[in-house]
Amino acid sequence: MIPKLPASLLAAVLVAGVCLAATKPVSDDVISDQVMIKLTSDPVVKGGALKADVKDGIVTLTGTVSDQEQHDKAAKLAGKVKGVKRVVNNITVSKTPK
Repeated sequence: MIPKLPASLLAAVLVAGVCLAATKPVSDDVISDQVMIKLTSDPVVKGGALKADVKDGIVTLTGTVSDQEQHDKAAKLAGKVKGVKRVVNNITVSKTPK
């Protein structure tokens, strides 16, 4: 049986570790990678022609898509990535007919 003091100390250390890990900020590079993974893997957005620049957690999306649905969904997907504070959607919707 584990004595109460060492068990309490172990529990406190584990809780402190979890709290510290939870507050660690996500780097802009990681955010950029995660946004691009979401955009390229989404069947609606098909993000090959899009670019995501990240500065201090603010994602700026650029590029061209063929319709408004892709435009809107790209911003929505980017906003769901951990660490994103705001999304600036500068994606252009192509005027060419399908």
